Amino acid sequence: MRYFSTNGRSAVVGFREALLQGQPEDGGLYFPAEIPNLAKLAISPWLEGGEAETAFSLMRPYVGGEIPDAALQAICEDAIDFPFPLVEITPGIFALELFHGPTLAFKDVGARFMSRCLEYFSGSIGKRAVVIVATSGDTGGAVAHGFAGVEGVSVVILFPKGRVSRVQELQLTRTSDNVITLEVHGSFDDCQKLAKTALSDSELRNKYFLTSANSINIARWLPQQTYYFVARRQLPDAKIVFSIPSGNFGNIAAGLIAQRAGLGAGSFIAACNANNVVPKYLETGQYIPAPSKATLSNAMDVGDPSNLARISQLFNDDLDRIRENMATASISDEETAATIRKVHEEFGYTMDPHAAVGYASLKRLKKPDHGEIGVVLATAHPVKFDSVAEILGNYIAVPSAVAMLEERERRSTEIANSYSEMIDAIKRSL
Repeated sequence: MRYFSTNGRSAVVGFREALLQGQPEDGGLYFPAEIPNLAKLAISPWLEGGEAETAFSLMRPYVGGEIPDAALQAICEDAIDFPFPLVEITPGIFALELFHGPTLAFKDVGARFMSRCLEYFSGSIGKRAVVIVATSGDTGGAVAHGFAGVEGVSVVILFPKGRVSRVQELQLTRTSDNVITLEVHGSFDDCQKLAKTALSDSELRNKYFLTSANSINIARWLPQQTYYFVARRQLPDAKIVFSIPSGNFGNIAAGLIAQRAGLGAGSFIAACNANNVVPKYLETGQYIPAPSKATLSNAMDVGDPSNLARISQLFNDDLDRIRENMATASISDEETAATIRKVHEEFGYTMDPHAAVGYASLKRLKKPDHGEIGVVLATAHPVKFDSVAEILGNYIAVPSAVAMLEERERRSTEIANSYSEMIDAIKRSL
């Protein structure tokens, strides 16, 4: 498999180089030169095996033989050793729970897969690898855990100070020795700009091998297709409407790739919070990035989602085709809180704010007379969000994996929204 830049000005590379580089030099995103046709490859991942076997079947064409099958199988089995249960909330609507991994968030799949692929290639790099990642909440925790103790690799995590939940902050600041956590006085978009600047810093690149673990990186992004095929396997005959909480749009971009590969879903909804740049774009045809707004669903607080470039690439920059394949909705914090309360009171199911945005979007856009089954991607455990207990007025039991973090030493550095401060902090720690 070959990968090209969505900006079209960087060299075409293989899986290894795309993984290691993270982002092309021209500032675009790597995109596969072809989408595997699973039917032609005689692959039916939603009908056979478990989550790890599904991931192996899906990722094998994208890896293109650059990792031997036995090693790739071992990577998938080690990275994805937890289930994605499909839980019926009410007749016709299910939650696909993606929070049963070690950091209680869907990003465990991509982060763990990428970390093990990078470890596989690390011996051939020739210098220390440094993974730089910006996070609006869950990505950083998943990356910190996924890369903990990986030989020859250091991780730099940037997150917006005061804009993540208590549990997310614990996961970001109680880390292993090879993880550097920077609390940025700014927004997620500020963190992402700092990360992108660092990844293209020639002085830094001369000394270290830099890559990213955001959904910018193909090894973080592409394994997310697994969710959709696992859901399809559990609902083999249904016409599924997937409602995906969307911030940086990596997860829904993976779903749309899966659809092109042969998933056979009905339709897709990009469920957004008040950060409605993409809904406005689909409505008006004008893409106007905006400063991100802080919301209850903080992992989706993105004002300039980078993965929209991949969705545009998938549909050849044809806005009408994007509209045909991806509906959007924008849900306010008031609607989010009301949804959490309503679903809990009526059905006894506790949602995190992101799943609530997905559920509210599904209820708004799903056509009740078309026989469709709605699947909301429940992307994080509700305990990760202080607002859920406040909204419901009750206590949510803290899993042992989170409780243990309370006993660990805090390891983080506060910095201004300043590239020079970030570089100084990195140089002191590496």
